[in-house]
Amino acid sequence: MKLCVIPFLLSLFLFSCDKKTKIEKIVAEIPVNIKVERFDKAFFETAPKDLEKVKKEYPLFFPVGNDDSVWVEKMENPLWRELYNEVEKKYADFDSEKEDLDRLFKHIKYYFPQTVIPKVATVISEMDYNNKVIYTDSLVVIALELYLGKDHRFYEFPKYIKQNFEKNQMMPDVVSEFFKFKVKPNLEKSLLSKMIYAGKELYLKDKLLPETSDADKIGYTPEQLLWCQENEQYMWQYFIEKQLLYSDDVKLASRFINPAPFSKFYLEIDNESPGKVGAWLGWQIVRSYMDNNSASLSEVFTMNAKELFEKSKYKPKK
Repeated sequence: MKLCVIPFLLSLFLFSCDKKTKIEKIVAEIPVNIKVERFDKAFFETAPKDLEKVKKEYPLFFPVGNDDSVWVEKMENPLWRELYNEVEKKYADFDSEKEDLDRLFKHIKYYFPQTVIPKVATVISEMDYNNKVIYTDSLVVIALELYLGKDHRFYEFPKYIKQNFEKNQMMPDVVSEFFKFKVKPNLEKSLLSKMIYAGKELYLKDKLLPETSDADKIGYTPEQLLWCQENEQYMWQYFIEKQLLYSDDVKLASRFINPAPFSKFYLEIDNESPGKVGAWLGWQIVRSYMDNNSASLSEVFTMNAKELFEKSKYKPKK
Protein backbone atom coordinates (compact mmCIF):
# COMPACT_ATOMS: atom_id res chain seq x y z
CA MET A 1 0.00 0.00 0.00
CA LYS A 2 1.35 3.42 -0.90
CA LEU A 3 2.15 5.58 2.13
CA CYS A 4 0.05 8.47 0.82
CA VAL A 5 -3.05 6.31 1.04
CA ILE A 6 -2.64 5.55 4.75
CA PRO A 7 -3.60 9.04 6.04
CA PHE A 8 -6.74 8.95 3.87
CA LEU A 9 -7.81 5.56 5.21
CA LEU A 10 -7.05 6.65 8.76
CA SER A 11 -9.14 9.81 8.40
CA LEU A 12 -11.99 7.75 6.89
CA PHE A 13 -11.83 5.36 9.85
CA LEU A 14 -11.80 8.20 12.39
CA PHE A 15 -14.73 9.90 10.62
CA SER A 16 -16.74 6.68 10.79
CA CYS A 17 -15.94 6.25 14.50
CA ASP A 18 -16.85 9.87 15.21
CA LYS A 19 -20.17 9.45 13.40
CA LYS A 20 -20.98 6.36 15.42
CA THR A 21 -20.05 8.13 18.65
CA LYS A 22 -22.37 11.05 17.82
CA ILE A 23 -25.22 8.67 17.08
CA GLU A 24 -24.68 6.79 20.33
CA LYS A 25 -24.70 10.07 22.29
CA ILE A 26 -28.05 11.00 20.71
CA VAL A 27 -29.41 7.50 21.35
CA ALA A 28 -28.42 7.65 25.01
CA GLU A 29 -30.57 10.76 25.50
CA ILE A 30 -33.75 9.22 24.07
CA PRO A 31 -36.25 8.72 26.92
CA VAL A 32 -37.22 5.05 27.18
CA ASN A 33 -38.31 3.13 30.23
CA ILE A 34 -39.42 -0.40 29.44
CA LYS A 35 -42.07 -1.88 31.69
CA VAL A 36 -41.34 -5.53 32.45
CA GLU A 37 -44.02 -7.78 33.86
CA ARG A 38 -42.80 -11.04 35.39
CA PHE A 39 -45.75 -13.26 34.61
CA ASP A 40 -43.59 -16.31 35.34
CA LYS A 41 -43.11 -15.12 38.93
CA ALA A 42 -46.73 -14.06 39.35
CA PHE A 43 -48.02 -17.43 38.14
CA PHE A 44 -45.72 -19.80 40.01
CA GLU A 45 -45.66 -17.79 43.24
CA THR A 46 -49.44 -17.64 43.46
CA ALA A 47 -51.36 -20.20 45.49
CA PRO A 48 -53.94 -22.16 43.46
CA LYS A 49 -56.73 -20.66 45.59
CA ASP A 50 -55.70 -17.19 44.29
CA LEU A 51 -55.61 -18.18 40.62
CA GLU A 52 -58.47 -15.83 39.77
CA LYS A 53 -56.36 -12.82 40.82
CA VAL A 54 -53.62 -13.75 38.34
CA LYS A 55 -56.15 -14.35 35.58
CA LYS A 56 -57.60 -10.87 36.10
CA GLU A 57 -54.15 -9.25 36.09
CA TYR A 58 -52.86 -11.18 33.03
CA PRO A 59 -55.89 -12.10 30.92
CA LEU A 60 -53.81 -12.49 27.73
CA PHE A 61 -52.04 -15.53 29.16
CA PHE A 62 -55.25 -17.41 29.93
CA PRO A 63 -56.98 -18.27 26.65
CA VAL A 64 -60.69 -18.94 26.74
CA GLY A 65 -61.63 -22.61 26.80
CA ASN A 66 -59.15 -23.95 29.33
CA ASP A 67 -60.58 -25.09 32.62
CA ASP A 68 -58.98 -23.75 35.82
CA SER A 69 -57.84 -27.27 36.63
CA VAL A 70 -55.33 -27.02 33.75
CA TRP A 71 -53.63 -24.02 35.39
CA VAL A 72 -53.79 -25.47 38.90
CA GLU A 73 -52.14 -28.67 37.68
CA LYS A 74 -49.36 -26.59 36.11
CA MET A 75 -48.88 -24.61 39.32
CA GLU A 76 -48.51 -27.79 41.37
CA ASN A 77 -46.72 -30.08 38.89
CA PRO A 78 -43.24 -30.96 40.28
CA LEU A 79 -41.59 -30.74 36.83
CA TRP A 80 -42.98 -27.25 36.17
CA ARG A 81 -41.99 -26.22 39.70
CA GLU A 82 -38.45 -27.47 39.09
CA LEU A 83 -38.26 -25.57 35.80
CA TYR A 84 -39.46 -22.42 37.53
CA ASN A 85 -36.80 -22.85 40.24
CA GLU A 86 -34.10 -23.12 37.59
CA VAL A 87 -35.37 -19.97 35.86
CA GLU A 88 -35.50 -18.19 39.22
CA LYS A 89 -31.85 -19.10 39.91
CA LYS A 90 -30.83 -17.48 36.64
CA TYR A 91 -33.28 -14.56 36.58
CA ALA A 92 -34.17 -13.82 40.21
CA ASP A 93 -34.13 -10.23 39.10
CA PHE A 94 -34.33 -8.90 35.58
CA ASP A 95 -32.41 -5.66 36.11
CA SER A 96 -29.55 -6.17 33.66
CA GLU A 97 -31.93 -7.49 31.01
CA LYS A 98 -34.19 -4.48 31.52
CA GLU A 99 -31.18 -2.22 30.98
CA ASP A 100 -30.44 -4.11 27.77
CA LEU A 101 -34.04 -3.69 26.66
CA ASP A 102 -33.99 0.02 27.47
CA ARG A 103 -30.81 0.41 25.42
CA LEU A 104 -32.23 -1.62 22.54
CA PHE A 105 -35.46 0.37 22.37
CA LYS A 106 -33.55 3.65 22.49
CA HIS A 107 -31.89 2.50 19.26
CA ILE A 108 -35.24 1.41 17.84
CA LYS A 109 -36.71 4.85 18.58
CA TYR A 110 -33.70 6.51 16.95
CA TYR A 111 -34.01 4.58 13.69
CA PHE A 112 -37.80 4.12 13.75
CA PRO A 113 -39.21 7.14 15.63
CA GLN A 114 -42.85 6.15 15.07
CA THR A 115 -42.42 2.84 16.89
CA VAL A 116 -44.66 2.42 19.92
CA ILE A 117 -42.68 1.08 22.85
CA PRO A 118 -44.34 -2.19 23.94
CA LYS A 119 -44.50 -3.74 27.39
CA VAL A 120 -42.36 -6.81 28.04
CA ALA A 121 -43.62 -9.93 29.78
CA THR A 122 -41.49 -12.89 30.83
CA VAL A 123 -43.02 -16.36 30.81
CA ILE A 124 -42.13 -20.01 31.24
CA SER A 125 -43.60 -21.86 28.31
CA GLU A 126 -43.34 -25.19 26.49
CA MET A 127 -39.70 -24.98 25.34
CA ASP A 128 -40.78 -24.04 21.84
CA TYR A 129 -37.45 -22.83 20.45
CA ASN A 130 -39.19 -21.43 17.37
CA ASN A 131 -40.96 -18.94 19.65
CA LYS A 132 -38.34 -17.86 22.16
CA VAL A 133 -39.60 -14.30 21.69
CA ILE A 134 -42.95 -13.05 20.41
CA TYR A 135 -43.17 -9.41 19.27
CA THR A 136 -46.41 -7.47 18.80
CA ASP A 137 -47.14 -3.77 18.61
CA SER A 138 -48.00 -3.60 22.31
CA LEU A 139 -46.27 -6.58 23.92
CA VAL A 140 -43.02 -8.53 23.74
CA VAL A 141 -43.09 -11.99 25.33
CA ILE A 142 -39.81 -13.65 26.33
CA ALA A 143 -39.73 -17.35 27.25
CA LEU A 144 -37.05 -17.51 29.94
CA GLU A 145 -36.83 -21.31 30.02
CA LEU A 146 -34.95 -21.06 26.71
CA TYR A 147 -32.14 -18.89 28.09
CA LEU A 148 -30.72 -21.06 30.87
CA GLY A 149 -27.41 -21.81 29.12
CA LYS A 150 -26.64 -24.35 26.42
CA ASP A 151 -25.35 -26.98 28.85
CA HIS A 152 -28.39 -27.00 31.09
CA ARG A 153 -29.57 -30.49 31.97
CA PHE A 154 -33.12 -29.76 30.80
CA TYR A 155 -32.11 -29.31 27.18
CA GLU A 156 -32.46 -32.40 25.05
CA PHE A 157 -31.95 -30.64 21.74
CA PRO A 158 -29.33 -30.90 18.98
CA LYS A 159 -26.16 -28.95 19.73
CA TYR A 160 -26.70 -26.41 16.93
CA ILE A 161 -30.07 -25.45 18.44
CA LYS A 162 -29.22 -25.31 22.13
CA GLN A 163 -25.98 -23.37 21.55
CA ASN A 164 -28.23 -20.31 21.31
CA PHE A 165 -30.08 -20.96 24.57
CA GLU A 166 -27.78 -18.44 26.20
CA LYS A 167 -28.56 -15.19 28.00
CA ASN A 168 -26.58 -13.21 25.40
CA GLN A 169 -29.00 -14.35 22.67
CA MET A 170 -32.00 -12.67 24.26
CA MET A 171 -31.56 -9.22 22.69
CA PRO A 172 -30.61 -10.60 19.23
CA ASP A 173 -33.77 -12.72 19.39
CA VAL A 174 -35.86 -9.64 20.23
CA VAL A 175 -34.37 -7.84 17.22
CA SER A 176 -35.11 -10.81 14.96
CA GLU A 177 -38.76 -10.71 15.97
CA PHE A 178 -38.88 -6.92 15.62
CA PHE A 179 -37.55 -7.35 12.08
CA LYS A 180 -40.31 -9.84 11.25
CA PHE A 181 -42.86 -7.49 12.75
CA LYS A 182 -41.51 -4.49 10.82
CA VAL A 183 -40.55 -5.97 7.46
CA LYS A 184 -42.80 -7.78 5.01
CA PRO A 185 -41.92 -11.44 4.38
CA ASN A 186 -39.77 -12.21 1.37
CA LEU A 187 -42.00 -13.68 -1.35
CA GLU A 188 -39.26 -14.08 -3.94
CA LYS A 189 -38.01 -17.61 -4.49
CA SER A 190 -34.38 -17.17 -5.53
CA LEU A 191 -31.56 -18.07 -3.19
CA LEU A 192 -30.17 -14.54 -3.57
CA SER A 193 -33.43 -13.00 -2.33
CA LYS A 194 -33.40 -15.27 0.72
CA MET A 195 -29.75 -14.49 1.40
CA ILE A 196 -30.34 -10.76 1.28
CA TYR A 197 -33.54 -10.94 3.32
CA ALA A 198 -31.59 -12.74 6.05
CA GLY A 199 -28.76 -10.23 5.55
CA LYS A 200 -31.16 -7.33 6.16
CA GLU A 201 -32.20 -8.87 9.48
CA LEU A 202 -28.57 -9.25 10.52
CA TYR A 203 -27.73 -5.72 9.40
CA LEU A 204 -30.55 -4.44 11.61
CA LYS A 205 -28.69 -6.05 14.52
CA ASP A 206 -25.60 -4.06 13.50
CA LYS A 207 -27.59 -0.88 14.04
CA LEU A 208 -29.72 -1.81 17.04
CA LEU A 209 -27.08 -3.84 18.92
CA PRO A 210 -23.81 -2.04 18.14
CA GLU A 211 -22.02 -3.49 21.18
CA THR A 212 -22.98 -7.09 20.41
CA SER A 213 -20.42 -9.33 18.71
CA ASP A 214 -21.01 -10.53 15.16
CA ALA A 215 -20.97 -14.10 16.47
CA ASP A 216 -23.85 -13.39 18.85
CA LYS A 217 -25.81 -11.49 16.19
CA ILE A 218 -25.96 -14.54 13.93
CA GLY A 219 -25.86 -17.16 16.69
CA TYR A 220 -22.42 -18.56 15.89
CA THR A 221 -19.54 -19.57 18.07
CA PRO A 222 -16.38 -17.46 17.51
CA GLU A 223 -14.92 -20.44 15.64
CA GLN A 224 -17.90 -20.65 13.28
CA LEU A 225 -17.68 -16.94 12.55
CA LEU A 226 -13.97 -17.27 11.82
CA TRP A 227 -14.68 -20.15 9.43
CA CYS A 228 -17.01 -17.93 7.40
CA GLN A 229 -14.53 -15.08 7.34
CA GLU A 230 -11.69 -17.33 6.20
CA ASN A 231 -13.81 -19.10 3.55
CA GLU A 232 -15.84 -16.16 2.22
CA GLN A 233 -14.22 -16.17 -1.22
CA TYR A 234 -14.50 -19.94 -1.61
CA MET A 235 -18.17 -19.98 -0.63
CA TRP A 236 -18.94 -17.15 -3.02
CA GLN A 237 -17.06 -18.86 -5.84
CA TYR A 238 -19.05 -22.04 -5.18
CA PHE A 239 -22.37 -20.17 -5.41
CA ILE A 240 -21.30 -18.53 -8.67
CA GLU A 241 -19.90 -21.65 -10.30
CA LYS A 242 -22.96 -23.73 -9.36
CA GLN A 243 -25.26 -20.91 -10.59
CA LEU A 244 -27.17 -20.93 -7.32
CA LEU A 245 -27.87 -17.23 -6.78
CA TYR A 246 -30.91 -17.02 -9.04
CA SER A 247 -32.02 -20.61 -8.58
CA ASP A 248 -35.45 -21.14 -7.02
CA ASP A 249 -34.68 -24.67 -5.84
CA VAL A 250 -36.57 -24.90 -2.54
CA LYS A 251 -33.88 -27.14 -1.04
CA LEU A 252 -31.32 -24.32 -1.10
CA ALA A 253 -32.88 -22.61 1.92
CA SER A 254 -32.36 -25.66 4.12
CA ARG A 255 -28.84 -26.09 2.73
CA PHE A 256 -27.64 -22.53 3.26
CA ILE A 257 -30.15 -20.23 5.01
CA ASN A 258 -32.00 -22.06 7.77
CA PRO A 259 -30.45 -23.09 11.10
CA ALA A 260 -28.63 -26.39 10.68
CA PRO A 261 -25.69 -28.28 12.17
CA PHE A 262 -23.71 -27.49 9.01
CA SER A 263 -24.19 -26.15 5.50
CA LYS A 264 -24.51 -28.56 2.61
CA PHE A 265 -22.03 -27.90 -0.17
CA TYR A 266 -21.82 -31.67 -0.68
CA LEU A 267 -18.05 -31.39 -0.23
CA GLU A 268 -15.55 -32.52 2.36
CA ILE A 269 -15.78 -29.12 4.07
CA ASP A 270 -19.43 -29.64 5.05
CA ASN A 271 -18.75 -30.95 8.56
CA GLU A 272 -16.41 -28.01 9.21
CA SER A 273 -18.92 -25.40 8.11
CA PRO A 274 -21.63 -23.82 10.28
CA GLY A 275 -25.23 -23.64 9.15
CA LYS A 276 -26.68 -20.46 7.65
CA VAL A 277 -23.62 -19.50 5.59
CA GLY A 278 -25.94 -18.07 2.92
CA ALA A 279 -27.41 -15.73 5.54
CA TRP A 280 -23.89 -14.71 6.55
CA LEU A 281 -22.99 -13.93 2.91
CA GLY A 282 -26.24 -12.01 2.52
CA TRP A 283 -25.20 -9.96 5.55
CA GLN A 284 -21.91 -9.05 3.89
CA ILE A 285 -23.76 -8.01 0.72
CA VAL A 286 -26.09 -5.71 2.68
CA ARG A 287 -23.14 -4.25 4.58
CA SER A 288 -21.37 -3.61 1.28
CA TYR A 289 -24.46 -1.90 -0.09
CA MET A 290 -24.70 0.38 2.94
CA ASP A 291 -21.00 1.21 2.71
CA ASN A 292 -21.34 2.23 -0.94
CA ASN A 293 -24.74 3.91 -0.97
CA SER A 294 -26.77 6.41 1.01
CA ALA A 295 -30.02 4.83 2.19
CA SER A 296 -32.14 4.59 5.31
CA LEU A 297 -32.98 1.30 6.96
CA SER A 298 -36.59 1.62 5.80
CA GLU A 299 -35.43 2.08 2.21
CA VAL A 300 -33.16 -0.93 2.42
CA PHE A 301 -35.90 -3.09 3.89
CA THR A 302 -38.19 -2.44 0.92
CA MET A 303 -35.51 -2.71 -1.76
CA ASN A 304 -35.56 -5.50 -4.32
CA ALA A 305 -32.82 -8.05 -3.67
CA LYS A 306 -31.45 -7.98 -7.21
CA GLU A 307 -31.18 -4.19 -7.21
CA LEU A 308 -29.52 -4.16 -3.81
CA PHE A 309 -27.03 -6.80 -4.88
CA GLU A 310 -26.12 -5.00 -8.12
CA LYS A 311 -25.58 -1.71 -6.31
CA SER A 312 -23.71 -3.26 -3.41
CA LYS A 313 -20.42 -3.66 -5.31
CA TYR A 314 -19.91 -6.69 -3.12
CA LYS A 315 -16.55 -8.33 -3.48
CA PRO A 316 -15.65 -11.22 -1.16
CA LYS A 317 -12.49 -10.88 0.87
CA LYS A 318 -9.64 -13.14 -0.11
